[in-house]
Amino acid sequence: MKKNKYLIFALFIGLLFNSCQKEDYEFGQIIAPKNITITAEIVGKDATNLFGDGTGTVNFTVSAENASSYVYYFDGIGEKSPSGLLTKRFSKVGINKYTVVIKANGKGGNSSTKTIEVEVYSSFSDVDAENFLSGVNVGDSKKWYWQADKDLHVGLGPVTDDYGNGEFAYEAWWNAIKAWDAEKGCMYDNEFVFTRTANGITFEQTMGPAFVPDAYATVLGVNGDQCHDATVATKMFGVKNVSFSPSTSKAAVEGSYNNVPYRKTTFEISDGGFMGWLVGTSKYDIISVTDDELIVRIIQAGNVNAWYHKFTSKKPVKGATYTYNNLVWEDDFTTAGPDPTKWTYDLGAGGWGNGELQTYTNNSENVVVENGSLKIKAKANGAGYTSARLKSEGLYDFKYGRVEIRAKLPGAQGTWPAFWMLGADFSTVGWPASGEIDIMEQKGTDKTTIHGTVHYPGNSGGSGPTKSTAITNASTDFHNYTVEWSDTKIEFFLDGVSYHVFTNDATKPFNKKFFLILNLAMGGTLGGTVDPAFTEDVMEIDYVKVFQ
Repeated sequence: MKKNKYLIFALFIGLLFNSCQKEDYEFGQIIAPKNITITAEIVGKDATNLFGDGTGTVNFTVSAENASSYVYYFDGIGEKSPSGLLTKRFSKVGINKYTVVIKANGKGGNSSTKTIEVEVYSSFSDVDAENFLSGVNVGDSKKWYWQADKDLHVGLGPVTDDYGNGEFAYEAWWNAIKAWDAEKGCMYDNEFVFTRTANGITFEQTMGPAFVPDAYATVLGVNGDQCHDATVATKMFGVKNVSFSPSTSKAAVEGSYNNVPYRKTTFEISDGGFMGWLVGTSKYDIISVTDDELIVRIIQAGNVNAWYHKFTSKKPVKGATYTYNNLVWEDDFTTAGPDPTKWTYDLGAGGWGNGELQTYTNNSENVVVENGSLKIKAKANGAGYTSARLKSEGLYDFKYGRVEIRAKLPGAQGTWPAFWMLGADFSTVGWPASGEIDIMEQKGTDKTTIHGTVHYPGNSGGSGPTKSTAITNASTDFHNYTVEWSDTKIEFFLDGVSYHVFTNDATKPFNKKFFLILNLAMGGTLGGTVDPAFTEDVMEIDYVKVFQ
């Protein structure tokens, strides 16, 4: 019996040893893939069409020894292909050369890469969509914002169905957010800029954080349903390229919005770029696009959820209910310089009745359009200063309406920024008979307050009816400065909040046409003492809009 026990123990050890040897043998030696072979078939290529038939389609095939799967990288964006077969549609119009990197994955995490170049012709274009997004001419740019003042500006639906029909039917499937949703409020400062260049369209997010919904936050290992900065959303900032291609998703091809078919165009932002809502995708199916509204559908990474987003080119303002809402005149500052059909200049040495110190010029060092904004720059110039004063006199004037100006103000001591209006009869009746409406002024000694004022006979100079309101971050953040003017009142707003109402009637000179003025003065009655160390400062204007 004792001998049998020893025999059984010996057999067990033998079996265990053989089993371990067998498992080690099956794992084998870790070897990196080698002998990578790649073929690229350009669809429609023949003796006449050396770069393809214009669809921009290329069929790739890759194989390698010891490889288990493959990843193709186009402009830094990876597309997995376990089999090594992949069809890619290149959308940049014309004949273009592309560098493609293929990674062959082997056992144990080892991989090898190989690079090829393909030259292919694409005739796909959606010129209207490009124009709506960025503008028509090289150098034009356009800013887009969340349509935060409208219900259903973000929603969720299943990937396999189209929930873009009608007024976003997905609301029944998921509780889509309402206007000015408190939880999403952190993202409403997002600003997305599309710019037309000689080589195509570029994209840049210039303001605001990224919102990460809970559905994707777990992938990143962060808290969900809240905003995160660039440490989480690493691809948020920087200028990126935008490419366009035909939509291929079932929903985009078959879907419609308010009984109008999808545009069937997709745009993709390079380098992992995205429009504020971080779900691991850079491709957007355009549901609809017009001059002032963009509606898109995106698929969350992993083919998990379909998200619907609405954007607007008109910055929404929270809190105000306006009488005048029909846009009749605007300048978004997308031309190469101040538009001469909209603006002219006051030129010459300072003073202007206020003891100001600047000389106004129309030189590019004092007034320039850059990145979709008008910049008026005050500069030290020897013992004096130069700046600029733009006006619409003789080009555009109007009677009654709402003027909205979105801008960042200078922060230096002694700067006196102002947005204001004068009666169009100023050149004949003079001031104060012409009347003056100061939409916004800021003293050179107080950069935490703005003022709204009117002037007219008996109420000129420092006696004009005025009120002020506190403002934070005026020189680092854009704010909306607004006046609404009718035959009964002139009301002043900061970021949609009213702070001054002046009663108008037939006895006052505010019942005729007025023109617009934008200027940055130095010193004078409101500018005060200029900082002795002053060199230059800037007033940056995003847009000027008139509604009636």
